[in-house]
Amino acid sequence: MSKEVVGVLLLALAGFLVGGVYTTWKTAKLLAGLLLIAALLAIGGAIAWFVG
Repeated sequence: MSKEVVGVLLLALAGFLVGGVYTTWKTAKLLAGLLLIAALLAIGGAIAWFVG
């Protein structure tokens, strides 16, 4: 896979996870927090992938 494809897939995963945070925030704050951490890791990974 090319460098750009992996970065875009990581950003797409982060968007999916942020949507999960938004959806679960009212009912399950712990799960929403875990999803938020995963989303931040995906965003950080995408940035590191693009820079590296």
